[in-house]
Amino acid sequence: MLSYDVTLNAFVTLFVTVDPIGNAPLFLGLTIGMSSMDRRMVAIRGCVVALLILTLFAVTGTAILDAMGITIDAFRVAGGLLLFYTAFEMIYEKRQERKEEVSKSAVKEHIASISVFPLAIPLLAGPGTISATILLSSEMSAASTEHHWMGIVTLLAVIFVLLLLTAITLMAAELLDKYIGNTGKMILTRLLGVLLAALSVQYVADGAQALFS
Repeated sequence: MLSYDVTLNAFVTLFVTVDPIGNAPLFLGLTIGMSSMDRRMVAIRGCVVALLILTLFAVTGTAILDAMGITIDAFRVAGGLLLFYTAFEMIYEKRQERKEEVSKSAVKEHIASISVFPLAIPLLAGPGTISATILLSSEMSAASTEHHWMGIVTLLAVIFVLLLLTAITLMAAELLDKYIGNTGKMILTRLLGVLLAALSVQYVADGAQALFS
């Protein structure tokens, strides 16, 4: 049976890496111009995709990346580069322009696209979160002396609760959107785009440093 301290440590570690509070403003910037219903769909789908990804790595560990010959640091660099492209779109309002030009059916596809990237990957289930999940999977399996699988089950329960809270946090962020107005949205989107660009550069720098050190 796992101790309370081990379970709490797993929750705190994943909470810090998923960072639902920190990602809420970024979520607002990514979904600028969307209706309330569409925004809720993005939040729920993104959290479901992140849940599936983290569940996969909690169960398999590094086996998938190892089988493909991919290191977690290479994954971090790739995620950073893709995230930088998204930040560029936010800063220069390319995302909003495209949304206004496409048809409703294309908007639906765009919603599904945002749910997977960049919300699920790499903001919620990024390299840091995947790395933490893999390490916690190994630690909690070893800590569960009686039954190896109890550690994995406990970790999966922690991941589920955390992403449920994340979905609620992202949907609650919509309330803020109603009070900031169009000018506020424009300023917020550009500011968050710059922060997202900085985050993406940090991803690339950390990954590159580990790869070439």
